[in-house]
Amino acid sequence: MALGATIYKASLDISDLDRGYYGTHTLTIARHPSETERRMMVRLLAFCLYAGEHVEFGRGLSAEGEPALSETNEAGDIGRWIEVGNPDNKSLRRAAGRSEDVVVLAYDEAKTDAWWASNKGDFGKIGKLTVRAVSDEDAEKLESLASRHMHLTATIQDGVVWIADESRNLELSVKTLLNRGEQVF
Repeated sequence: MALGATIYKASLDISDLDRGYYGTHTLTIARHPSETERRMMVRLLAFCLYAGEHVEFGRGLSAEGEPALSETNEAGDIGRWIEVGNPDNKSLRRAAGRSEDVVVLAYDEAKTDAWWASNKGDFGKIGKLTVRAVSDEDAEKLESLASRHMHLTATIQDGVVWIADESRNLELSVKTLLNRGEQVF
């Protein structure tokens, strides 16, 4: 018998001073049996960074060819395709063909460093692509907030993210490696 997804509930207040976005979201997050809590929390961080009225989680790891998160435009098409981890070049090119913007939020420094080194030239040719990375230390801090029922507050200013629960306030940095096809690092 196959294991089902583990359901997490999150109440999330976002104040993104960089984008001028302020919102409260009640989220249901399905964690696939093969997904770690760390990856799930990085998906939640991606939601914080790109939150908007039409941003939603994808169907998960088992849904090949779908983004981890997406933002639809007025016509119902995917405006922003958001991936988490280290997707291959072919997947990102396909995503660029199906959306207006593509964002990758990478984590796991050892894998990300090798992935970035071997793909950055090809990634630079995808003009719609933005690649950002979370350090192992920050991903670990973020994972420590995971619980089945979360009440979180996220504040984003000058590229720094502060995420707090009832007892902790964490400061996270998200490094931009590529911004819409232009290499930053």
